[in-house]
Amino acid sequence: MKKGINIQKLSFISVSVLVPFLVAILIYLPKKEFGLEGSWIYGLPFYNAIINSFTALLLLAGVFFVKTGRVTLHKISMATAFLLGVTFLVFYVIYHASVPSTRFGGDGWVKVVYFYFLISHILLAMVVVPLVLAAVYFAIFEKIESHRRIVKYTFPVWLYVSVTGVIVYLMISPYYVN
Repeated sequence: MKKGINIQKLSFISVSVLVPFLVAILIYLPKKEFGLEGSWIYGLPFYNAIINSFTALLLLAGVFFVKTGRVTLHKISMATAFLLGVTFLVFYVIYHASVPSTRFGGDGWVKVVYFYFLISHILLAMVVVPLVLAAVYFAIFEKIESHRRIVKYTFPVWLYVSVTGVIVYLMISPYYVN
């Protein structure tokens, strides 16, 4: 039995907790704190919707590739999806740290549907960070059985978060002001 601190596990736990925490802090800081200005920032939600769309497609492709024995293509798809996720997170933080929140302007059942997707998306986006990091960790260190076990949960959550991100964008985009 090993004793002592496992640096890899400690790093994984730290990043899993810190990423959602830092995103929340950055979003709620007073706007324009970072000195980022310009119309390009207002285009970031559109690009994030594109990123989420491609991420969803890459996740589906990655599952297809691994189920058909094309492991190299699976690795490429999943690594690309991970890099898109990191890019999404950077764009998301820049946008929300720079621009006031947009209020949804719909009424009735549309508002209920919007908030259902928004709330489930946000909650599962926080959950998916440690799941994705665990899946990537197990894949990099070739702990394939652990990787298989965690992706049974990671894949559907990550796919849901990617797809609902696009849905939320499409529903709120008419109310953006720039």
